[in-house]
Amino acid sequence: MPKKVLVGTVTSDKMEKTRRVEVQRLVKHPLYKKYIRRRTVCHVHDENNESGVGDKVEIIECSPRSKSKRWELIKVLAKSQLVDVAAMRAEARAKARAEKAAGQ
Repeated sequence: MPKKVLVGTVTSDKMEKTRRVEVQRLVKHPLYKKYIRRRTVCHVHDENNESGVGDKVEIIECSPRSKSKRWELIKVLAKSQLVDVAAMRAEARAKARAEKAAGQ
């Protein structure tokens, strides 16, 4: 039987060599016939720590690496364009303080 290949989004990169990837899917409700969004959470082995939060990645099924890891990262399809607003504001405040201190 061939191994499953899925495409998902990285939601956590806080662990060393492990990523939390969410795979979105649509399921038809058995009674109401409406499509519902569902998600599957996979813990993925990322040997080189090449993916980050928000990246779109391709993963493949593998033999168990740990209690929860059953997937490996194949490649990063798209890097995230997320901007850390809090970091930008902190940097702007620090720059303003430095300019104010230099001006006095």
